[in-house]
Amino acid sequence: MRSNELNGTPRHTPYHPKWYRTRVSTYWWLHQWSYLKFVLRELSSIFVAFFVLITLLQIRALSQGPQAYAEFQNWLRKPLLITLNAVSFFFVLFHTLTWFNLAPRALVVRVRGRRVPDTLIAATNYIAWLAISGIVAWLLLGG
Repeated sequence: MRSNELNGTPRHTPYHPKWYRTRVSTYWWLHQWSYLKFVLRELSSIFVAFFVLITLLQIRALSQGPQAYAEFQNWLRKPLLITLNAVSFFFVLFHTLTWFNLAPRALVVRVRGRRVPDTLIAATNYIAWLAISGIVAWLLLGG
């Protein structure tokens, strides 16, 4: 045995060529829409967490009184935070839309032994979203 066979590294001979492996770019997911959409959906979770954090900070400011809430609102008026909130809004919207489209695959509903069509499950999610948004808008606008 040779020394490189003793330490566990395979040896290369002319009769045993190395396997050809194509190099994969770090950005392989940018070349196909379905992969890009998957990665963006996963990254959108960061923006969902950001919205949750902002909401919790807002509740905390509300609990500390009118002065603290006014300071919080002034803080939210900074251009950086306005931009970050706008970007976050679009990512949260993207996250919601992709989840509603994935819901029929994650939730299999059967009625009388037959599977409910995917479009019906997705449509139900969209209708519920619109109804709840309408109720919230009605309440916020002084309904």
